[in-house]
Order: sequence, then C-alpha cells, then structure tokens
Amino acid sequence: MKQKIYQIDAFTDQLFGGNPAAVCILDTWLENELMQKIAEENNLAETAFAVQKGETYELRWFTPEIEVDLCGHATLATAFVLFNYYAVAENTIQFYSPRSGELTVKKGANGWMTLDFPTDPIVAIRNITELDNAIGLTPTQTLKGKTDYVMVYNSQQEVEAISPNFHLLNQLDCRGVIATAPGDEVDFVSRFFAPKCGIPEDPVTGSAHTSLSPYWSKVLKKTKMTAKQLSKRRGDLVCEYLGDRVKISGKAVPYLIGEIDI
Repeated sequence: MKQKIYQIDAFTDQLFGGNPAAVCILDTWLENELMQKIAEENNLAETAFAVQKGETYELRWFTPEIEVDLCGHATLATAFVLFNYYAVAENTIQFYSPRSGELTVKKGANGWMTLDFPTDPIVAIRNITELDNAIGLTPTQTLKGKTDYVMVYNSQQEVEAISPNFHLLNQLDCRGVIATAPGDEVDFVSRFFAPKCGIPEDPVTGSAHTSLSPYWSKVLKKTKMTAKQLSKRRGDLVCEYLGDRVKISGKAVPYLIGEIDI
C-alpha cells in the first residue's frame, strides 16, 4: 500500500527553521506497531497520523521511540496539510486526541494558525539536585507539570549557554525538561530537552507552552505573550493564556511531499 506523507516545518516562516514534523492523513487507522515503525524510520521529533471521523479528525503523535499525549508542532503541521492539500473549507479544524481530548486549529491571516490546547497546570517544587546536575545550571525556581519539569533562569543568555548531560537527563522520571527565562526581544524564551522520548533537544515544542504560558502570564501580568524557542533551528510563537486553555499561534512551511510503501 502506498501512503502519502508530508514533511512540514512548523512554528516558522522559513524553510529549514522551526520544528519538522511528518504527517500522514490515513483512510483508516494502521496498527500501532506499524505507525511506530514509520515514526522511527522518519527519525523526526514527531510523526502525526490523522483519520477523518465525520466533522472531526482523530489525531495521534509518535516520536521515534514512543506515542505521546500531546504535540503542538505536529498538530500545527497536520492542520497546514489539511488546509492546503485536502481542501478543508472551514477556517477551523476540529481534532480529537484519545489522550488529550478536543483540540482545534484556526486559520488566521498572513499564514498564521492558532492551536487551542488545554492548559498544563504547573506547581512550584524544591530544586532537585539530580535535575540541576543534568542541566548543569541551578535555576532560580523549579516547577512540575503533568509530564515535564520547568526550570526558570534569570536571562536569555543563561538558557542559551545550557549544555545538558543527556545521560543524566535520560535517568529522570519525566517526559522532558524545559529551561526558560525572560527574552531579550520577546516576552520569554525556552529550550526543551527530552532524550527519554528519543529527542535530545526538540527544536520547537508547542505543548511545552501549555506549561510556560500560565507561569509567564502570572509573572508578566499579561495574557498575550510572544515567545521564542532557542534551539539551533529557532521557532516563533504567540501564546494567549485563557485559564484552562492556551492559544498558541505560529506559521508553517512545506518541505516535502512524497509516498511511502507500507
């Protein structure tokens, strides 16, 4: 069977920027093992699979190692594919994730798309020595969300200088670790490390901003914020904190359209 596949750079308006995701729009669901093998073969941070069910698209995400609960950049990439190659007439696409519930993506002006995701409630905790050692820099504050740790620093320069020990990070009981600080030209910046998911450093992590948005909204005393992820590829986002939901906006550009034999 031949299956069309797309590779999209998400949270950027520049080719080779942002976070690349593979997207497969399926007629029916494949076996879990096969979807995992496709994701492993793609060797990208995420491969998204979607199946239309009436007015909704069921959506799942796989790293090269595991299926994950939520992925922002691959959701943005899937919406880009549907808006541009599947003649979706509406400006809003309704997604449903078995692990994260209802998600929407709305098409705006000038190439912007907006994700509507559930907020990840985070709580302040004591600094963890093993975590500090893995990152290599003690934060001013440590917080914990549903799946990730958040480490807060004083400056963008500190976050840019982090060189983590991935062996130590891989031993931590979490999906990933987010390092964040106030930005020089944006409201806040971040980096995201997730070696346990097969992603040493993720280029741009939409789901991390469901944790970062409530924190920075409280600190900055504003609900709409600009953000930049400081990976080598970089990524630009606009976040709006709405209590139990977060709107995360970004752009996307196509890199590849092809077919795989399965």
